[in-house]
Amino acid sequence: QVQFVESGGGLVQPGGSLRLSCAASGSIFSIYAIGWYRQAPGKQRELVAVTTSGGTTNYADSVKGRFTISRDNAKNTVNLQMNSLKPEDTAIYYCNPTGSSQLSSWGQGTQVTVSS
Repeated sequence: QVQFVESGGGLVQPGGSLRLSCAASGSIFSIYAIGWYRQAPGKQRELVAVTTSGGTTNYADSVKGRFTISRDNAKNTVNLQMNSLKPEDTAIYYCNPTGSSQLSSWGQGTQVTVSS
């Protein structure tokens, strides 16, 4: 049984940085590709970054060059370093496995607000 808890969100000015953390419970974390998703009011949830079980990474075009995803399988954590934040990055951010292993119940997420 795997559960994910997100933290690290907050209010920052445009151009600022935040580091989000995803802490997982369970013993099978290492086999999953883990993604960071975000959802703003009135918009669909989108995948912004993913790290595979082998440690490779991929990013949505909207965040490429600004966000960095990383994982530590020994600690069951996935992080998202967000730099050069823009107002359009404002959303609730969630972590979850990608694909068929994704949990049907999403967690609380962590709120990121970018505003001057």
